[in-house]
Amino acid sequence: MQLHASTTFSDLLQEVQRFWTPLPDKPEETPERLLCALWSTACGAPVSVDRAPQGSLPALDTGSLERLRELLERRKAGVPLAHITERQSFLGLELLAGPAALIPRKETEILGHAALAKIGCMARKRGSLLVLDVCTGSANLAAAYAYYEPQARVFASDLSQDAVALARRNVNFLGLGQRVELRLGDLLEPFDSPEFLGRCDFLSCNPPYISAAKVKEMHPEISQHEPEAAFNGGAYGVSILMKLLKNAPRFLRPGGWLAFEVGHGQGPGLARQLERNPAFIAVETYADPAGEIRAILAKSRPASPA
Repeated sequence: MQLHASTTFSDLLQEVQRFWTPLPDKPEETPERLLCALWSTACGAPVSVDRAPQGSLPALDTGSLERLRELLERRKAGVPLAHITERQSFLGLELLAGPAALIPRKETEILGHAALAKIGCMARKRGSLLVLDVCTGSANLAAAYAYYEPQARVFASDLSQDAVALARRNVNFLGLGQRVELRLGDLLEPFDSPEFLGRCDFLSCNPPYISAAKVKEMHPEISQHEPEAAFNGGAYGVSILMKLLKNAPRFLRPGGWLAFEVGHGQGPGLARQLERNPAFIAVETYADPAGEIRAILAKSRPASPA
């Protein structure tokens, strides 16, 4: 027996609304869109919440309705939606998602948009670019750079072997295997060679920046399902960022750019620190709709004229 979408959607939506809890870092997940994403996934077409069809859902037969109810139970138990559908949208790209790496957030698109604008501008002036992305996670930023800027040669790294495996799947999923190279290692260590030192046009990082104490207070949907290493930034939340700021100038070419995401309250202090750093000549900050700085870009000092 087939159950048409129109006869079951409203009932299932009421069920979703009873257990649904909104999370600030996933504003795209409304009850309606959540149900559509799970519905499509149950019918054999896994899709992110951003890409879920909302006007033309396929009909459910007995098997797909049973699968949908199983998926709803997993979501009710607190499993992240992106882990159930194995999909997450980022900067318009449909990515594979899973527990191996941080689920890409909308807030990171602030960094992504700023980075792509700068990379595009440099590509028009310079042609081919050497781009690094560290703490790459699922390769969401690295893949976006390669996808949207054909002149970018992108190299990315992560300390987690599982994250690198997921990143490699995403690069292949998007057909970018010839454009993005992935390496295993801590921050910039995999690139500590003449090929990269002083030659990088653009270096980005979405680092762990939550303090160790606050990690323990995070919502169970995050703390119990996403890797702690993707959040834990040490006692004050900035230990990885400090390491990045210390080492980045060795890799940037004169006039190259450093770009990174920051947590709530961290932006003003880090921007001032970069403004005082003689290795950089310009600092730009990018805020969310509430006015909170969420991304910082800094330009390395151009070479002195001979």
